[in-house]
Order: sequence, then structure tokens, then C-alpha cells
Amino acid sequence: MKEMMKNSSSKFSGRRWTAILLVTATLAGGGRMASGASITGTPHDLSGKGWGTTELCKFCHTPHLAQAVATAPLWNHQTTAIANYALYTSATFQGASTVTQPGPTSKLCLSCHDGTVASDSFATAGVLQNGTHFMTATATNLVGAASLGGLSRDHPISFTYDAALATADQHLVTPASTNYVDAARLIPLFNGKMECASCHATHDNQYGKFLRTSNAGSALCKACHTQ
Repeated sequence: MKEMMKNSSSKFSGRRWTAILLVTATLAGGGRMASGASITGTPHDLSGKGWGTTELCKFCHTPHLAQAVATAPLWNHQTTAIANYALYTSATFQGASTVTQPGPTSKLCLSCHDGTVASDSFATAGVLQNGTHFMTATATNLVGAASLGGLSRDHPISFTYDAALATADQHLVTPASTNYVDAARLIPLFNGKMECASCHATHDNQYGKFLRTSNAGSALCKACHTQ
């Protein structure tokens, strides 16, 4: 009987940690995780790089001794130190007055994608290491080593997307809520703002480029833009 209870407890513990890690992955990806989604074999799978670990999740997450990073789920990676990015601007961009520097969710993405922090700058036992493998301008269109600090040529982020913006622009759909653009809850907002993770799902690459939906026929674009 004791052995049966021990085995049952062990199985429950395993299921509990599986559930915790799945919730963590969902939060990091912006709230919705596609069924069967996995980063295994995708560009976010760094486990085969020979960078000191073969653990799939360790480059971004850890169950213990996580970094103290606001809104980051059990974060295990060095974060970007850039405080002021050059932001997107346009005479036709009606959300310019609400734009801020990248929000916490986008800063997590930029901690690899802005080219200032090495992808292998993750922690072991709570101690961050200074990696040596950086993304460059040829690997990302965000910033890269050739133009650090600039987001001016990329889709704007960290602006308020609400009914007022849709009315002012006249070519945007009115968001379903402060949390999602669409009623199907495919395109999330973060505190009412569009961030990197509004279009990209960190853990799901089924549509390529970690897009949240297929962009065939510009379908992803048309989730927000009416023309």
C-alpha cells in the first residue's frame, strides 16, 4: 500500500510540474498555445547548438532560481539593456501619440533579437553567463549588430490599439477587447497595446516565422487591417 501511494504521489508530482511548465509556456507566448505546438526543431530550439546544455527550455526558462524580471515567467536569460529604441514613425500612423518604448513582453523578445545580448547568455543555477553568439543584421530585421537601437523600419509596437485608434485610422478593425484584437482570440493585446507577441507566438512555428496565424493572402495582416 505504501509503495502504491508513493508511485501515485510521484505521478501526481510529474503531472503537476508538466502543468506548471505548460502554463509558463502559454504565458510567455502571449496567452494562447496551439494544440500540439512545440519549439522542437524550430529556430527557437537552441538545444543542439553545443552551448553548454541540451535542455530545450533552459535558454529562456527555469523552474528554480529564475531571474527577477517583471512579467517574465521563470525567466532564465539576460535581458537587453537598451532603454531607448528608435521607434517607428509615419505621417499616416494614427497611434503615434500612444507609442511608448517596448513593453515588458517585447523586451523579452528583444533580449535576443536586438543584437545586444547573446542568445547563449542564459543562467545556470541562477548565475547568468555572458554568451558569445549574437544575432546580426542578416539574422533579424529588427536591429542586429549593424544598427543597434533601431525599430524604425519595423511594424510599430507598444502603441494602444483601441476603438479610438480604429476610428481615427478608418482602415483598422475595432478590437474585440483590451486583451484581443479578434473574437477568436488569436491576436492578443497586452494591457491594450500591440507588442511583438501580438503577431508572433514564441512556442509555435506551424505557420513559419512564429506567426500566430497563416499569412497566406495576407490573412494575418487582415486580422487588423481592413485594407
